[in-house]
Amino acid sequence: MIYIHIPFCKQKCSYCNFHFSTSLNFKDEMLAAMKKEIFLRKDELQNKNLQSLYFGGGTPSILSPDEIKSLIDEVLKYFSFNNDIEITLEANPDDLDKNFLKGLSNSPINRLSIGTQSFFEEDLKLMNRAHTASEAEGSIKRAQDFGFENLSIDLIYGSPTSNLEIWKENLNKTIALEVPHISSYALTVEPKTALENWISKGKIISPKEDEQNKEFYYLSDFLKDKGFEHYEVSNFAKPDLYSKHNSAYWKYNEYLGIGPSAHSYNGFDVRSWNIAHNQQYIKKINLGLLAKEEELLSQEDQFNEMVMIGLRTVWGVDLDNLNNKFSEKILDHFRHEIKSKTETGHLIIENDHLKIPEKHWFMADGIASDLFIV
Repeated sequence: MIYIHIPFCKQKCSYCNFHFSTSLNFKDEMLAAMKKEIFLRKDELQNKNLQSLYFGGGTPSILSPDEIKSLIDEVLKYFSFNNDIEITLEANPDDLDKNFLKGLSNSPINRLSIGTQSFFEEDLKLMNRAHTASEAEGSIKRAQDFGFENLSIDLIYGSPTSNLEIWKENLNKTIALEVPHISSYALTVEPKTALENWISKGKIISPKEDEQNKEFYYLSDFLKDKGFEHYEVSNFAKPDLYSKHNSAYWKYNEYLGIGPSAHSYNGFDVRSWNIAHNQQYIKKINLGLLAKEEELLSQEDQFNEMVMIGLRTVWGVDLDNLNNKFSEKILDHFRHEIKSKTETGHLIIENDHLKIPEKHWFMADGIASDLFIV
């Protein structure tokens, strides 16, 4: 699969420091460099038949439909698309106007991931979002009107401006809009953001973990009752509508990342990432050089990552794969560490897969980290 990281953003969120220029000349230079990078790295993927192509990063919907199609055409010069390929575009609600959606409906894009966050104004103001609650709802309806049924939206829970009743209303609105995929995350306070500053000055209270815990489990129970499958800690989908792109990450498949800050993985032991500095990225690519750094993952790194990612999913960690991949020293550590957690029920083994029971998923990262080799 290929991930194209678009380094353009028109806003600075309260929990994100991500902001880039969108001037015309810069955009043209960046798009040209990204197309050249696709050519330079065309031989890195073993599988040339793509199951997934994903446009994410800053604000990909800043690009015009023609610009998006030009990047897809560039990928098609060197790769083929599987018959049921998933081609996703991340978008902000306020960018999904009729003209943009009309153009997009004539492109190969067949899935939209919409950064809704909430259907309540107070939540959106806290997160410094550019869109309003009515735009959040309207963007989904417009997308559906233009034939985009395979939609995913992001929802944030545990906000200081919210509570369980508001969270219930958010979820009821989502169901009423017939959205088939939901990615939902607890609000976190990132360093050096407006949100952190407001909390430090006492303007708002810090998110409370017990409230987030309560809203997480309500979310899970509610969506399962509505026919969704909870297939990863933060992801819910109607049957057969799991995100192919994210599922490939969680199953340790190879992927190629294009653009500043994009990450790549060879499916085995090498991870790489492009430099974040935009002008340096463009300069290197124009010289025919790769603008990336890479690391060789140690056995311990691979083990920790496989445990962390696998235990966040409904599939769990494949024990046969683990036994075939790692040394006896690592496996001895693993068997020792899981013993107490299987006895307490925080871990279970089903069909040769190690899993966290769903009732403990809110603590998944902590449970996984206890198994790490440090």
